Amino acid sequence: MCCPDDHAHASHSGIWQMISEKLREKGIDPDTLCSGDMESFCKKMVCIAPDLKVSVQEMGQSARDQTVMVRIDEESSKALDDWVQTGYVKSRSEAAALFIREGLKVRSSELEELREALQQVENAKERLRDKAREVFGEDKTD
Repeated sequence: MCCPDDHAHASHSGIWQMISEKLREKGIDPDTLCSGDMESFCKKMVCIAPDLKVSVQEMGQSARDQTVMVRIDEESSKALDDWVQTGYVKSRSEAAALFIREGLKVRSSELEELREALQQVENAKERLRDKAREVFGEDKTD
């Protein structure tokens, strides 16, 4: 989300107010982040929980019944092992699931835009199929 006054939905106004207050406490004027030339001054803000405890708890409340196989580099593998060593996650799998979940949260606005575009593609395909039925007739024979 770029400038909240320009793009935010009403439901985000409370969040933006809270973020603005926290930024001001740190000596950052949020109004200057989105002033002037939009391309040069707008910043993307990513808000994450101050700790992962809530995310771990949320993850524990839903079944992890989907399997995804991924290949990662050695550095990422070691990082997952480090998280396991803390005792807050039980396995590499749980650590990976946690950080996939967190990454998806961070990129949720972009993902929603992609989902909307995919829906438009599906709608276009359906219109194409409808047109093909119109041209070729209702019964398609294989």
